Amino acid sequence: MLDVNRHLLQNESTKIIRKSANYQPNIWGDHFITNAPSGHMTPDACLEQVEELKEEVRRMLAVDANDSSKKLKLIDSLQRLGVAYHFEGEIEEALKQIHDAPNDFDEIDLYTMALQFRLLRQHGYNVQCDAFNRFKDKKGSFKEELIKDVPGMLCLYEASYMRIHGEDILDEALVFTTTQLKSMVNDLKPPLATQVMHALKQPLHKGMPRLEARHYISVYQQVETRNETLLKLALLDFNSLQSIHKQELSQLSRWWKELDFVTKLPYARDPLVECYFWIVGVYFEAHYSFARMNLTKIIAMASIIDDTYDVYGTLEELKLFTDAIERWDISANNQLPEYMKVLYSPLLDVYNKIEEDLRKESQSYRVYYAIEAMKRLVRAYFIEAKWFDEGCIPMFEEYMEIALTSTAYGMLTINSFIGMGDIVKKQTLDWAFDEPKVVRASSLICRLMDDIVSHKLEQERGHVCSSIECYMKEYSVTEEEACDEFNKRIENAWKDLNQGCIKPITVPMPFLMRIVNLTRMMDVIYKHEDGYTNASSVLKEYITLLFIDPLCLDL
Repeated sequence: MLDVNRHLLQNESTKIIRKSANYQPNIWGDHFITNAPSGHMTPDACLEQVEELKEEVRRMLAVDANDSSKKLKLIDSLQRLGVAYHFEGEIEEALKQIHDAPNDFDEIDLYTMALQFRLLRQHGYNVQCDAFNRFKDKKGSFKEELIKDVPGMLCLYEASYMRIHGEDILDEALVFTTTQLKSMVNDLKPPLATQVMHALKQPLHKGMPRLEARHYISVYQQVETRNETLLKLALLDFNSLQSIHKQELSQLSRWWKELDFVTKLPYARDPLVECYFWIVGVYFEAHYSFARMNLTKIIAMASIIDDTYDVYGTLEELKLFTDAIERWDISANNQLPEYMKVLYSPLLDVYNKIEEDLRKESQSYRVYYAIEAMKRLVRAYFIEAKWFDEGCIPMFEEYMEIALTSTAYGMLTINSFIGMGDIVKKQTLDWAFDEPKVVRASSLICRLMDDIVSHKLEQERGHVCSSIECYMKEYSVTEEEACDEFNKRIENAWKDLNQGCIKPITVPMPFLMRIVNLTRMMDVIYKHEDGYTNASSVLKEYITLLFIDPLCLDL
C-alpha cells in the first residue's frame, strides 16, 4: 500500500496539512477551443438530403403494416444507427400495432421473438417472457440446436438485459447465451463476429447511445443486406450532431478556461471534457442543447466541490462552505476562505443564468428544485467529511443512506429535467425530488460500481471509507466476497430500473430515459476501472470517436 503521507500537501501560509489526490492533468488542453467548428456547421445541401432521407424512412415505416418481422428489423436498425429519435411517433405507433396484434408465438423464430420482446420492453410494454419456454427441451434447458442460430442467440442475449425480478428464464437465457457466444466467437466471421465481441463487452441496454451508434454504423457498412437509405441518413446525421456537440464543447471549454480553476484550485480534477461526454450520454439530441450545456456546467461544478470535500478542505472550512450553500446567497462568500470564494461565486452564477433563461419561458420555478438538490448533495459530502475526520466506519446501511446521495445521481436527475422544455411539470420535479425507486436504483448502481473500482486508491490517498470497507467490517467478509455481493445488488438494481420503465408509468418516458441513460454511463465509465478519474486510459478513445473524428461520408 502507498504511504498516505505521499499524498499530503502542506499549506505554507497556514501550516495546514492537506491531502492531495495527485490527479492526472487534463489531456485535452485547448483542443476544443482551437478546433471549434466555424460558420454554418452543416451545409444546407446536407440538411436537405437529411430531410429527404427522413421522408423516405417514414414511407418505409408506413408500408408493410402486416409484416411485423420486417418492421421490427427496421426499427432495430434505426435505433442502433442512432437516428430513431427522428421517428419517435412513427415507431411508437408501429410498436403499438405489433403489441396489440394477436401473436402466434409457435410460428416465430428465436431472433424475431427476442427482438420483439426487447423493443417492446424498451418502449414500456409489459410483455411476458413465458413464450421463450418453447426454446427449452424436456429437461428444462435451452435446446442445443439454438447454438446454430448465432443471430438468434445474440438477440436473446441482448433481450435478457431487459429482465425484471422473477423472470428466471431470462436469467437462464443470459447465462446460456453468454457461455455459448464466448465459446464460438473466435470461429465467426465479420461482421457477425464483430457484433458478438462488442455485445459481450458492452450489452446494448447498458451502452451509451452515441457510442453504440458510432460502433454500429461501422458494422452496418459491412452488412450485405444493409439499407443504403438508412446508412446515408446515419452517416450524415452523426456528423451533423457531432458538429453541434463540438460547438457546444468549444463554448463550454471557453467558459471553463475563464474560470481558471486549473490554476486557482490545482488540487481538483480538470473534468470539463469528460463531464460533457457524460452528459451527452444523458441526452445527445440537438433539441436538448440547452439542457445539455447547463447540466455539463452543473456536473463540472459538482466535481470540483466533491474534490474540495474529499481531498483538500479542512473540516472547519467545509463547515463554512456547507453553511454558505445552505444560505445560497452571494453575501455568504464573505465568510469563506479565498480558495472557496473562487468556487462559490461561479456556482451561484451558473444557477442564476439558468434561472434567467427559464424565466423567459415562465419556467424559473424549476430552479428551486435544482438548488435544493445541490444543497442535499453538499450535506452528504459534509457528513462523509466528518466520518473521515473522526476515523468513523459507519454501519453499511447508515453509510449507504448518505452515499446514495453523495453519488450526485439524484441531484443530476433533477437538474437533467429542468431544461427539457414544455413537457416538464411541477409534479414531475416533485416525483424526482422524493427519490423514487428508479432514482435510488440508479444511485445504487452508481455507488457500488464506483466503489468496486476506486476504493483501493481512495483509501491509499486518505478518503472516507467506501461501501466495501463498511460491508467487510460489518459482515466479516473478504473484499472479493463484498464485491461479489455488490455485483448481485447491481444486477437487482437494473431489474428495479427496468421494472420502473414498464407501463403504467408515473412520469412520461423521456424522463425515465434520462435516469436510464445516467445509469448506462456508469457501465461505460466504471465497468473495469475509474474511467472518469483515469480519463487518458478509458475515455480518450471514446471522446475522440464522438467529438473529434467525423465519419467518412463515402456516399
